[in-house]
Amino acid sequence: MMLDQQNRQQFLDHLAAQLGRPLRKQVTGSYQTVTQQPTLRLTELNDDQRCAEFIKVATEVMAVECVLTKAEDAATALLDLCEKLQGGEVILNDDPRLSEYGLTQAVQARYPTHIWSAATGEENRTFAEKANIGIVFAEYGLTESGGIVLYSSAERGRSSSLLPQVSIAVVKKSTILPRVAQLATILHQKAQQGERMPSCVNIISGPSATADIELVKVIGVHGPIKQVYLVIEDI
Repeated sequence: MMLDQQNRQQFLDHLAAQLGRPLRKQVTGSYQTVTQQPTLRLTELNDDQRCAEFIKVATEVMAVECVLTKAEDAATALLDLCEKLQGGEVILNDDPRLSEYGLTQAVQARYPTHIWSAATGEENRTFAEKANIGIVFAEYGLTESGGIVLYSSAERGRSSSLLPQVSIAVVKKSTILPRVAQLATILHQKAQQGERMPSCVNIISGPSATADIELVKVIGVHGPIKQVYLVIEDI
């Protein structure tokens, strides 16, 4: 740790010398804000409008299939999705929200499943790698990008959404944010309050894709070849 601090100080001293001024440790001067768009864009939308825009962007821009369902119909909607996606082995995160809506129970009753557990270690990743479907519960949806936010923890492994052929993310309508600025505020508040932060914050915007070869877009280059959002109308 001391060596890291020493190296950092040497780097900053060298940078200041190259700039021809003393090392600054405080912000100097004032800078006029040109626009409030980074924080205000899309905040004028109500819940219904934000949800509709989120689904539109996810579908049209990010090639994500979106299904909107009522809370009481969520389990049936999920099973319909799994059937459409050829079923097979399914891995789910150990997330109480999945059980709260009866999603874990419904899938377990129909398909071979594995629940991610901190105690099973390598077994989690081995199952996820061969699973056809991975099911996770998203913390937030991001309207501007059509992406979702996943928090990683011992009970919610990244492999559940990254290794299966198909990734299904459950998103509550009430947790769809305008854009990443609102997510940054939430994370900042958690840190200020001394809350334990997730081991990793993943912002996922659809299946992987590339268009760097002759501008031909290919979806599913690595990771899941298909991304699906199950949006629950909880408000």
